[in-house]
Amino acid sequence: MRDTRDKILDASLALFSIKGFLGATTKEIAKKAGVAELTLFRHFSSKERLFEEMIASHSFLPALKGLLPELKDLSYRDALVQIAGGFLNRLSERRDLIKIMHSEIHLYPAKVKEIQQNLVGEIVKTLASYFRGMQEGGLLKEFDPELGARAFLGMFFQYFTNQEFVVEKKQKFENRDAVIREYVNIFVFGTEAGKSNNGSGSTDGVR
Repeated sequence: MRDTRDKILDASLALFSIKGFLGATTKEIAKKAGVAELTLFRHFSSKERLFEEMIASHSFLPALKGLLPELKDLSYRDALVQIAGGFLNRLSERRDLIKIMHSEIHLYPAKVKEIQQNLVGEIVKTLASYFRGMQEGGLLKEFDPELGARAFLGMFFQYFTNQEFVVEKKQKFENRDAVIREYVNIFVFGTEAGKSNNGSGSTDGVR
């Protein structure tokens, strides 16, 4: 049963990435998965439900939840580098799906838009829980953890979309790791306890 369910989810990812939610049909997805369309609907009550479980299982959320326990022994800076790297890796893996979803999102029915927004909200809340724990330990400044999570993920998502969909190939940053480190440095400076917002805590800043 699980194998059949996974085959359907994998087939839906492949076809939604090529045709989008609107273009891919449950009949095509079932055929690619090697099952009857009726079998698909036994596992997923609707196309919307299939889409919801597909993006949940193939999104950054499961990876982030698995990553957080491993960050306890890392410094704040190193933990953020790990999170950012994992996030960009997952975005790159889902490049085609992200591209087509962005191109047709204005056409989505309200239910599908809600599914997408809820998933983003869950990812934000999961990262926010990490920031909240660091604040409770006195390691971070006081700030809204969910807004901090949105800001952190947002700057890397913007970097990804610019690199993949906006700038020409010859203009792309060659060293992604250097970009991650620089973005993380900026974020750490703004959020870590003991860091000055006005630069007065820097030994080489303008005084």
